[in-house]
Amino acid sequence: MGAHRKPRQGLLDSPAARRGAIGLGTAALSATLFAQGAHADDEAEEAAAAIEEQRQKAEGVSARAAEVKEQVDTLYHEAGVATQDYLVAEEATAAQQETVNELLEQAARATEQVNEARRSLGRFAAAQYRHGNGSETATLLLVDDPQSYFDTQYVLGRATEEQQRALDDFTERRAEADTAREEAGTALENLQEQQGQLQERKEEVQGKLAAARELLESLSEEETAELAELERLEREEAERQAEERRLLEEQRQREEQERLARERAAAEAAAEAAAQEEAAAAQEEAEAATDSSPGSSSDGSGSADSGTGDASGGYAAKAAEAIAFAEAQLGKPYVWGATGPNSYDCSGLTQAAWRAAGVELPRVTYDQVNAGTRISRDAMLPGDLVFFYSDISHVGIYIGDGMMIHAPKPGDVIKVESVDYMPFYAAVRPA
Repeated sequence: MGAHRKPRQGLLDSPAARRGAIGLGTAALSATLFAQGAHADDEAEEAAAAIEEQRQKAEGVSARAAEVKEQVDTLYHEAGVATQDYLVAEEATAAQQETVNELLEQAARATEQVNEARRSLGRFAAAQYRHGNGSETATLLLVDDPQSYFDTQYVLGRATEEQQRALDDFTERRAEADTAREEAGTALENLQEQQGQLQERKEEVQGKLAAARELLESLSEEETAELAELERLEREEAERQAEERRLLEEQRQREEQERLARERAAAEAAAEAAAQEEAAAAQEEAEAATDSSPGSSSDGSGSADSGTGDASGGYAAKAAEAIAFAEAQLGKPYVWGATGPNSYDCSGLTQAAWRAAGVELPRVTYDQVNAGTRISRDAMLPGDLVFFYSDISHVGIYIGDGMMIHAPKPGDVIKVESVDYMPFYAAVRPA
């Protein structure tokens, strides 16, 4: 989503803008000299006022564009946070819906068992009717509490053990059905509450996105061009910082390689000197033992295995698949809540990319940041997930040299951009 960045002072601070300001100053000086030559002080004042008005208007356009950009970036960022909250609520609602469905099925099964137990009681009632106990049959079928009726009959010695077992089964099944219906009802109430919260999150996201669109649509063509220039300058600055970091990293690696080379050379020289000393000592001992037997020296120089295994080889292969998938999505639009294949949001893209490499990530940034090994910024490798903002509301896929592939914000497309374009939070190696 959009970035919380320190606002620039305006395009008039750029070299091109300064050249424009110099032009205005030259025009002001010319107008003043002309007015003095004509002895028309009032005309000079009017000319200076007109030039000042033009300068303020030019500054106002830049200030307006910068102000709108800051507001839009804030709205996009807040929409990004709300989007992640929405996705969390959506997952919880889906899980609650499954719970409700299961409890409703349990309640239906319990109700069927109650009906079966009731049919068993009905069979006893029918038997009583056939034996002429019509009044008892009617009482059994109409009574609200069959247990009370059979308790009375049992006390009078008129209920059989089989009848009592049927009644106990009915009573137990009915209690189970009541419990199942109560649990299903409570779960359904919770589901309705979560659905309401989900709708609120959705409306919050849509409201912020609509507010951002309204702000952008309120700009004039000139202000829109100013806004585009501000964004271009910010991207250039982020890319410049990424390039500086890359060059510093290359320098650090060269210095480290030179240091290791010096250490290896010193170790090899020391080993060679030690070997020569040992060979000389052995030669002296051999010569002392016998003058007729030539000393045979053995090559004491060994070769040290300085190679190291590529611990990240397996990860590099998977990362290459994830990056290849992300590269194939370049140019596709950012769409809120989308998971492909025609559009993505930020975490939808990272999830789909790593799924293509055989690694399943959670849906939201809040969970993706914990789905792997946390690494330092200077240890990032291509394929790592890069998270931004303290609220972890945005994520991209690192591709090396300070650059990443990400789905930025509504109205934009999946692109390659510097990781310095937004405030860094963390990096994670997902496999």
